[in-house]
Amino acid sequence: MKQHLQHPIFNIISKAAGKTGVHAYVIGGFVRDLFLQRPSKDIDIVVVGNGIAFAEQVAAQLKVPVSIFKNFGTAMLRYHDLEIEFVGARKESYRSDSRKPIVENGTLEDDQKRRDFTINALAIALHPENYGQLVDPFGGVADLEAKLIRTPLDPVETFSDDPLRIMRAIRFATQLNFQIDDTAIQAIKANTHRIKIVSQERITDELNKIILSPKPSIGFELLFDTGLLKVIFPQMVDLYGVEIIKGKGHKDNFYHTLQVLDHICETTPDLWLRWAAILHDIAKPATKRFEEGHGWTFHGHEDKGARMVPKIFAQLKLPLNEKMKQVQKLVQLHLRPIVLAQEIVTDSAVRRLLFEAGEDIEGLMLLCKADITTKNEYKIKKYRNNFELVQQKLKQVEERDQLRNWQPPVTGTDIMELFGINEGREVGIIKQQIREAILEGDIPNEREAAINYTIAKGEQIGLKVVANRKLE
Repeated sequence: MKQHLQHPIFNIISKAAGKTGVHAYVIGGFVRDLFLQRPSKDIDIVVVGNGIAFAEQVAAQLKVPVSIFKNFGTAMLRYHDLEIEFVGARKESYRSDSRKPIVENGTLEDDQKRRDFTINALAIALHPENYGQLVDPFGGVADLEAKLIRTPLDPVETFSDDPLRIMRAIRFATQLNFQIDDTAIQAIKANTHRIKIVSQERITDELNKIILSPKPSIGFELLFDTGLLKVIFPQMVDLYGVEIIKGKGHKDNFYHTLQVLDHICETTPDLWLRWAAILHDIAKPATKRFEEGHGWTFHGHEDKGARMVPKIFAQLKLPLNEKMKQVQKLVQLHLRPIVLAQEIVTDSAVRRLLFEAGEDIEGLMLLCKADITTKNEYKIKKYRNNFELVQQKLKQVEERDQLRNWQPPVTGTDIMELFGINEGREVGIIKQQIREAILEGDIPNEREAAINYTIAKGEQIGLKVVANRKLE
């Protein structure tokens, strides 16, 4: 493995190890990614002995500062674009009510046993006497070749000790497109209840990594099949299944959602657009109705879904900020471009869509394109052609009317000054009329035209322009 340790940092660590007689190993994800030929900037060094003291010696040699975390027995330093963490070899034991281990000093073998998966237990020696030697006691290289996620020890014990490893197993399977070993799958199913001892923040962090994978449906199907999704995100499980009445069924909204999610991942790496894809139909179970002579309907699912977004974000400890509002807006509006694509596209309808979507209009169009999951080639072609027309109209209207993130050309303060009135009902009425006139195309989105319109509308309701009052 010597030829794989190209970066000069490994020679520096090796010299320090030889000088001090310390046996140090690069271990974990960096070694795994070497075999997978994936770039990695995080290096974990395990030391048989005092990891902090060894880190200080390496930092002194490199002339860089070192951060020490005594409570965790670790030290970290940065060297160029690398982040290097040092820790003493340890063995761990667990209590049933906590995923925080009781830690003792240990051997390299002890340290490899405590690792979550065989592919993350690989180590390469850095001491000069055995530099570059691979230490692979659990067949991690063979599992990499077989594309298999396995635990070094009994998976029931591994997942029970630290249930976050369940999420990590599914996350690695999704990111790497690996299979999870059958015995590990059974152990996950037996331990889904244990996930409740893990903080929601850690669970959601792993869930987001699954969502950011090239094909997140792999992870969501594993979460669903093992029963874990029911525990961590029950609203999504409610989408599953098809009900049939009088020979009429609806599509399975769970698998439809996974298709939409995979589709949008082909066009954007944005986490929040991916969350919008996950939540776009989240209210369909709550709005599902069977109508005689028509079939299944989901009227208002976009409105109810938008109202559900804040509660789901709070439940999953996702940020309750502008990102949440963005997802909420996309859920609320996700049917609008589809409706436009089915009808004659009027300038007025496009203006309203631009007004409501604002800066999220491109994301909304990506979501709507991803939402086309029909297998009917004629329908796919028709929708795509119509979407192109909608997008052309959006561009034309935006260039002409500048309605994205629209600010009214005449404000409430302007109206009060113009007519010498205080804030009240009349101001609100006129503001609404100006907005509607611009959106309908009755007047251009320009200040002079809006002022003239304001004067006319004010006079209609008995208001008079204040003498000698002129608005710039």
